[in-house]
Amino acid sequence: MGLLIDGRWHDQWYDTKATGGAFVRTESQFRDWVTADGRSGFSAEAGRYHLYVSLACPWAHRTLIVRRVKRLEDVISVSVVDPLMLENGWELAEGADPINGKRFLYEVYTAAKPDYTGRVTVPVLWDRKTGAIVSNESSEIIRMLNSAFNAFGNASLDLYPEDLRADIDAINAYVYDTVNNGVYKAGFATRQDKYEDAVTTLFTALDDLEQRLSHHRYLIGDSLTEADWRLFTTLVRFDAVYVGHFKCNLRRIADYPHLNAYVHDLYRYPGVSETVNMHHIKTHYYGSHKTINPTGIVPLGPEVDLSTPLSREDAAL
Repeated sequence: MGLLIDGRWHDQWYDTKATGGAFVRTESQFRDWVTADGRSGFSAEAGRYHLYVSLACPWAHRTLIVRRVKRLEDVISVSVVDPLMLENGWELAEGADPINGKRFLYEVYTAAKPDYTGRVTVPVLWDRKTGAIVSNESSEIIRMLNSAFNAFGNASLDLYPEDLRADIDAINAYVYDTVNNGVYKAGFATRQDKYEDAVTTLFTALDDLEQRLSHHRYLIGDSLTEADWRLFTTLVRFDAVYVGHFKCNLRRIADYPHLNAYVHDLYRYPGVSETVNMHHIKTHYYGSHKTINPTGIVPLGPEVDLSTPLSREDAAL
């Protein structure tokens, strides 16, 4: 996980010494918006935008799910980076970038902003027309996909309905801090107390969410919203990666009846299973983070079959 400094690539890990052993995620820097009417400067048009994603990354995975369930596959094209992220950061196989013809994602960043300073992350929403990065903030990209492109996709599905927005924003904030980013706070911590604080907070949140889902099918009652997909991309990686690699091993998702049934339920939503690539997920985490797993050996297990029907009623919902 390197970064660009004034447009020059540096293979540099996170500086946890400066933060007392804690992992602190930096803010996304490209924060423009695509809108249906184009008043933002970026109008929703079929074929204009391109996503750079990793199948391993939970943040990029959100965008792939929303693109799929909103039926935008023919509207927004995609380039998938290789699973390993080593000295050159995210890499693109030959021919994987038909838009810019780049081999490394940092070159896409410098094509948009030659003097860019910051981390090179996925997802990236690229505008073919202006040769610009619209956004590299996943939470905002999924909202663009949800509403701006309704003229081209599934307008009947609204993952951020106006009457539920306050509730969605509240649960998103809680889940992001304690779970989505919480696993990274645990996994990338370099001091025991910072690790223990993160893991304790993480499992307190998972216990809370288990209780919440014992009364409701989704995070916001009976309504499937963006909040569910934001949580799902962390939970679907949890037992395979975060339990072992990030030492989040107090309990597995499989040990939570309601959370486990919830993951199975969302995985079997039409089209979603095709966005989950466990080979990329395990190869990336175990093979890329040499400070955590120096040998790069990828474990064979655990065997998890999310395609097996697991009724929410079986979890006494």
